[in-house]
Amino acid sequence: MKHAIQRPETLTVDRDGRGVVRLTINRPEIRNAFDGTLIGDLTATLEGLAADDGIRALVLTGAGAAFSAGAELGWMRASAEQGDHENFQDALRLAGLMKRLDDMPMPTIARVNGAAMGGGVGLTACCDMAIASEAAVFALSEVKLGIIPGAISPYVLRAIGPRNARRYFLTGERFDAAAARDIGLVHEVVPAGRLDAAVDDLVDELLAAGPKAVRAAKDLIAHVAFREIDDLLIRDTAQRIAGQRAGDEAKDGLGAFLEKRKPGWIA
Repeated sequence: MKHAIQRPETLTVDRDGRGVVRLTINRPEIRNAFDGTLIGDLTATLEGLAADDGIRALVLTGAGAAFSAGAELGWMRASAEQGDHENFQDALRLAGLMKRLDDMPMPTIARVNGAAMGGGVGLTACCDMAIASEAAVFALSEVKLGIIPGAISPYVLRAIGPRNARRYFLTGERFDAAAARDIGLVHEVVPAGRLDAAVDDLVDELLAAGPKAVRAAKDLIAHVAFREIDDLLIRDTAQRIAGQRAGDEAKDGLGAFLEKRKPGWIA
């Protein structure tokens, strides 16, 4: 059974009985673009969800035809006309939103139902997994407006690499879902009518795994990626697996495999 969690009008949050949360940016009239209000609402909502150990997966999407058109131009212009400190603080709040999404402890899936522009590309890159409709279109179009994709750049660069960034950051050109898959921004592209089924398939895979193990695996990636393989890292990874397999979840999972039964986390 699904139920809605009360949130600001800019967002809808639905949670089902399995611990799967669907977070929808609900501003279809402006293609789910950001402004200061949405940035604050989305950051606060993610903070609340991050503290909930019962969430098994978080799906992020947009209402209507677009995923997110990125920053709303009127808000960007107003921010630029503020003093230097206020302008910087607005930019810092957007950067904080991206960091909060990137650091969510549970697995996150971007359900890219339509256009993802600028900051919408950033949201996609911050999620652990991304599935896009064939109808989706992408652009890092900031340079077309005389600005740069600063706040989202660490996450997009990590996803697509500097070589691809040299093209798409500098040209601001649009690219389709197939190109987004080819450069590593999304994992899978499906027909629009299969988008929900593809997301559900991915969620089912996550729910078949130990919930504590999934969170620990995500934390492992964050700590190991791009680090030098030295004695400190080797000891850290050994300690992590030793601690995990000594826990009740691992004992249940290993016992279930040997006894040919389902582990306790599978209903």
